[in-house]
Amino acid sequence: MKLSDFKFKLPPELIAQYPRYNRDDTRLMVVHRKSGLIEHKQMRDAADYFGEGDLLIFNDAKVFPARLYSKKEKTLADIEVFLLRELNHELRYWDVLVDPARKIRIGNKLFFDDDSNIVAEVIDNTTSRGRTFRFLTDYNNDEFVPKLYAIGHPPLPHYIERPMSPEVEEEYRKEYMIQDDEDFLAVVEEEDRERYQSIFADKVGAVASPATSAQFSKLLVKRLEVNGAASKTLTSYVSLGNFRDVDVEDLSKHKTDSEHIVIPDTLVADVDKAHERNCRVCAVGTEVMRALEHVTGSTGQISAFDGWTNLFIFPPYNFSVADTMFANFYFPQSSQQMMTVAFGGYDNIMRAYKIAVQEGYRFGDYGDCMLIID
Repeated sequence: MKLSDFKFKLPPELIAQYPRYNRDDTRLMVVHRKSGLIEHKQMRDAADYFGEGDLLIFNDAKVFPARLYSKKEKTLADIEVFLLRELNHELRYWDVLVDPARKIRIGNKLFFDDDSNIVAEVIDNTTSRGRTFRFLTDYNNDEFVPKLYAIGHPPLPHYIERPMSPEVEEEYRKEYMIQDDEDFLAVVEEEDRERYQSIFADKVGAVASPATSAQFSKLLVKRLEVNGAASKTLTSYVSLGNFRDVDVEDLSKHKTDSEHIVIPDTLVADVDKAHERNCRVCAVGTEVMRALEHVTGSTGQISAFDGWTNLFIFPPYNFSVADTMFANFYFPQSSQQMMTVAFGGYDNIMRAYKIAVQEGYRFGDYGDCMLIID
């Protein structure tokens, strides 16, 4: 299949700019792979599709406040800094992106607060926007990272606009029942800090939300447990590669960014047990599905793993581990959309996307959800 096969028209107004008031208020489209049947539900209804012995696998990666705002030394130019990952804890080296990049050269210094308690010195260029920073501070190593995170902001994707347009702000106020508030944006950001995470968030290191895992509320997980289904986790540190465009028509030539994944021994045993009992194994999100497929051997069994994957899944592809999948509604021609199509079948999923647009489903990290099931 080719890139152009995954094109569809997505009206901008269907790109979600804020989360639903409750996680399980999200709309849920259920797609049955074998029959092609499509049902329209709410996320809270998801527990009805799982029973005794079924296994749902979530991503427990925790998003850190990776977006920072700084001033350039001397000129005081505004520079946005996006933290990617820590390279050396002792030396305080970090891999970052800067914007606008043309203004930032090796040797430049950036200030992040009025008291200059945290200063960054540029020590290397990595890509067109990429830089290596050495942070200069009087904080000791145990204090520094928490202080750095304290001045950071939730790393929302570029399509979620802050501040909001007047129309979106009006919708948000209605959804969250906010009347007069002197600092509306502070309220919004505080909500982002909670909702741009899943309830499973534990392992710090992601710079984008495991958005499908974030659709699940504590009450929904409890309902799954009451039905006899188990909820387990792996770790996939979601990177900005999730938002990178696929820009080659021949999909076999596309290269994805590597992501760090961790598959614990306990999950291996849980998956083996579910397979032995012929119970459902459900991947919650494309990053979970990719992690599972990366560690699958020739016999179809997974193994424990702590390392990196750049697996790119697109049709046709034979899945070996999960037989059920939750997915968000992804953007046209995105790698996540392609994996969803590979799992659910081209005709089924492209038809589902067409119906989703017609029915006003919301797209993106704060959007609605799809369950693909036999």
